Amino acid sequence: MTPRKRFAIFDSDTHVIEPRDLWEKFLDPEYRVLGKSALWREEGKFGCYLKINGTVFRDTDNVNIPRHAIWRPGMTWDAIGDLDPQTRHAMNEGAWNPEVRLRDMNAMGVDQAFLYPSWFAEGFPLVKDPDVAYALARAYNDWIADFCKTAPNRLFAAAVLPLQNMEFAVEELRRVAKISCFRGAFIRPMFVEGRYLNHPYYEPLWAELADLAMVAAVHATPGLNNPEWTSHGPFIEKMKDRLTQVQLRGNAGGGPFTGGGSGAFTVNGTPLGHSLSPILGYWLDNYLFVASTLLGYGVMNRYPTMKVVVAHGKATWMEEVLEKFEASTRVMALQHYYPVRTDTEELWKAGRVLLGFDADERGIRKLPERYSAKVVWGSRYPRDDTSGAWDAIEILSQANVEESCVARMLGGNAVQQFGIEPIQCVDNESV
Repeated sequence: MTPRKRFAIFDSDTHVIEPRDLWEKFLDPEYRVLGKSALWREEGKFGCYLKINGTVFRDTDNVNIPRHAIWRPGMTWDAIGDLDPQTRHAMNEGAWNPEVRLRDMNAMGVDQAFLYPSWFAEGFPLVKDPDVAYALARAYNDWIADFCKTAPNRLFAAAVLPLQNMEFAVEELRRVAKISCFRGAFIRPMFVEGRYLNHPYYEPLWAELADLAMVAAVHATPGLNNPEWTSHGPFIEKMKDRLTQVQLRGNAGGGPFTGGGSGAFTVNGTPLGHSLSPILGYWLDNYLFVASTLLGYGVMNRYPTMKVVVAHGKATWMEEVLEKFEASTRVMALQHYYPVRTDTEELWKAGRVLLGFDADERGIRKLPERYSAKVVWGSRYPRDDTSGAWDAIEILSQANVEESCVARMLGGNAVQQFGIEPIQCVDNESV
């Protein structure tokens, strides 16, 4: 039975899959050759790859199950796990077709949604040529703006910025801020050219976001195709490749001279067989960004009006961050270049930073009053771990979370943060 829905729901973490049209129609003609060399995604029948700066990175996971866009309304996680890996399964067209997207949103119980990139999130920050990066950013932003025109009161997006050149980035940020669908700028927590987001290079970005009242839409990626040390993902994959499922086998028999074994044990290893970074990388990258940049580097303190959403990485880990900072600010000498506040708990409460969550997060269900003002819900559509709004309402209701609290976490906080007028166009009768 579909649970009752008496409030508007805003999905703050959904993704698009960038289509060929982005490069072939929206990219400036003079940059189409260079742009497809700098960043390109190929979805072939017999193999898939991401090209970054002319280098091809082939998918290492089973391409028959496109986990970045496999989910459809009605599918359960068990059903996805039972898919035949020997059969090619089609991607959900809602990843690039706005009409299909809206139909799926209706089925999921979602009234409005915020869209993040996929391949531009994974590969674009590594594009080396600033001019090509600027052209690619304009192409993506023009394409996603056209996508959102299908339902301008329901679809909103994070803009891509060419941070390879800060002047280009600020210029593009000012351009997209005038387009109604853009309510934030996509920022991936990672190292680029040896710089992390706590480097002074990014100060103009924080200042401009605060001045324009645009959200810093922070979203990590697995980093499967990235060099080591750009983020946690590549290192996790390196460790995964060294792991095996170990089996010890004894050599039975009466010894080598009688045709048997020596009695010693041999070790046989089987590769793990799937990526680990999509499981572990998101929350590690988000944890590092909040702890090092917002709190440790003092960005929250210097730009108190800047709004931030940190998506796709759970939320209850924030308690550990605050506990660590409470101790460290007392016992460590404060020798930072920028002043660091020692009252991190108060800074966090007053700050305009929200964390993404899903209804399966146990800490949220157990202590909803602790998090209700600091979280926004996201479905992760159309990834393999997508969960819809109906599921979220049911799970939180079964945990005896008050409806007013559920309404804030599933929509109210997000529309306030993004500055969007909420609408309720999906109800129980329309499903």
